[in-house]
Amino acid sequence: MNSSGVLGTLVSGIRNALDVRSWFVSREISEEEAKLREQRNAIEILQDNLTVKRVGRTYVLTIAYRSPDPKRAARIANAYADAYFAEQLDARYNITRRASGWLQDRISELKDSSLRSDMAVQRFKAQKGIISTVNSITGGASYLSDQQLTEATTQMSLAHGDTARAEAKVQQIDDIRRSGNMDGAVTESLGNPVINDLRTKYLKASKTAAELSARIGQGHFQVVSLRNEMAQYERLIFDELQRIGQTYRSELEIARSKEKSLGESMASLIGNQAGSNEVMVQLRELERESDTFKNLYQTFLQRYQDAIQRETFPTSEARVISPAVPPEKPSSPKALLVFAASLLLGLMAGSSVGALRERRDRVFRIGSQVRDELGLELIGMLPTIEGQALPDATAPANPGHVQLASTTLRHALDAPLSGFAEILRSVKVEIDLALSAKKGARIVGVVSVLPGEGKTTISKNLASLLGFLGARTLLIDGDMRNPGLTRTVARHASVGLLEVLRGESSLADALLTEPDSNLDVLPIITKKRLWNSAELLSSPKMQSLLDQASKEYDYIVIDLPPIGPVVDVKAAAGLFDGFVFVVEWGKTARSVVRNSLMEDEQLYDKCVGVILNKVIGEQLRLYNDYGAKSYYYGKYGDYFVEDGMVSQ
Repeated sequence: MNSSGVLGTLVSGIRNALDVRSWFVSREISEEEAKLREQRNAIEILQDNLTVKRVGRTYVLTIAYRSPDPKRAARIANAYADAYFAEQLDARYNITRRASGWLQDRISELKDSSLRSDMAVQRFKAQKGIISTVNSITGGASYLSDQQLTEATTQMSLAHGDTARAEAKVQQIDDIRRSGNMDGAVTESLGNPVINDLRTKYLKASKTAAELSARIGQGHFQVVSLRNEMAQYERLIFDELQRIGQTYRSELEIARSKEKSLGESMASLIGNQAGSNEVMVQLRELERESDTFKNLYQTFLQRYQDAIQRETFPTSEARVISPAVPPEKPSSPKALLVFAASLLLGLMAGSSVGALRERRDRVFRIGSQVRDELGLELIGMLPTIEGQALPDATAPANPGHVQLASTTLRHALDAPLSGFAEILRSVKVEIDLALSAKKGARIVGVVSVLPGEGKTTISKNLASLLGFLGARTLLIDGDMRNPGLTRTVARHASVGLLEVLRGESSLADALLTEPDSNLDVLPIITKKRLWNSAELLSSPKMQSLLDQASKEYDYIVIDLPPIGPVVDVKAAAGLFDGFVFVVEWGKTARSVVRNSLMEDEQLYDKCVGVILNKVIGEQLRLYNDYGAKSYYYGKYGDYFVEDGMVSQ
């Protein structure tokens, strides 16, 4: 589960802050508006973290909610499902209630319409004298005229059948009588006891006559008597058949008479029915209208009952298949995937940033950059040193001595076996080698491009180290615009370089001495900023001063102003035998140093070497090339004693 609460609040705050309208319209927000805004923010957070998906092509929905608390996520997901069911039931209840009210009004209208249409049918029947009956089986209504016509039609059909049967019987019995066939019979003759008795006697006499004829011959009187008896029986049978034929004729006359009567009645009914068809059409139209209103009334009444039941027992078509339960493990973010992606993105970002920083790293880091960019040799790299501030003694014990503001200004004396002091000894060697042909004192200027690169500290420590090694050394503060050396070593001085140049004081009276190294320091006292510092530094009097000092000292070290902001060094470059160029490591751009040196050929030609100052040892190891001198700096520890120095 993702952390949604804090993220949602943050997004909401950013959204409110980016609301442009609030930049131009300023008004107080009421408590109610603030509450509504909080509710909207809460709703936005809920919607942003809610996910509802359809499962395939089914009607199943999956509700998921993201939250850093698994139990809260389950509660909110279940609450959404419960709210959905409650809203569905409320919606159904409201719809059913509105439908019930509408149905109730409609039912009342249909009831009145049904009653009016039914009364219209009954009034029409009464006016036209139409009588109807209800079928007990089907429940349908039938009219008396229709029943009479149907019954007459049925009786007419039966009369036709009876007449046909009577005619057939009369025709059959007449055919028997005309043919004289004793074997012919009709249905009634078979059941007649007289004919049956006569036939029995006839058959018996015929049998006896046949037997006697066979024995005594056909001419015997008994045989003749039997034949006469048989003829008598035959006559009696046909007489009986004639009587039956008379009966059939009577029945035929009755059937014909009945058929004729029914035909006349049916003709009368048909005539009456034809006259009432128009009336029946009107009646059926009224009945259809009545049935329509009656059916609508029954339908709406049934729906009203259903609506009342649904309103009393509301049901939902949705159900919960499985409730939400607190997950056993987070669904997001995927720890392994996020770790792999973060690692990959981190490597890519780190590589990109590293490549970008490497490309944009336009400062001096290693000695090869000094040689490639400036064409000069790197004398050494001085680490950043930290010292302690010394108390400001307004009345020193000996006014002729220097008064240091910090221990960093004598670090080469306090830690003569440190790497810092060793680099300064390398500077001395480079100066001696470069100026080996120089007779008299070696005049060396310590210069930088920008202020704050540490040239003053290096000038003081270099001069102190030279004096400590036994060389007669003079340190002059040549920065007439910003005499930082004087502020840090000669705060109590009252005369200095300007007074000597003006002839107001002798060189010996203006000097201060550092007892530990026998170093002489010539400060500069300025009451206000000088506008002609370049002319003073390059003046003949300055040349005369240096010539005078060269007779008494082996080294003259001058702390010069930076060449970037002022032209003092360029104007007085001819007075110096060599320059030590100080560049702050990792800060000063290579292009600035290169352009500044290329603009002054004398300075470039007389440059003894470059010192990279304020080097951070931990970072330096990241830029060292394999085989470089500084690459093995860690192996030099046995030769250095870093007393009094703290490397940053």
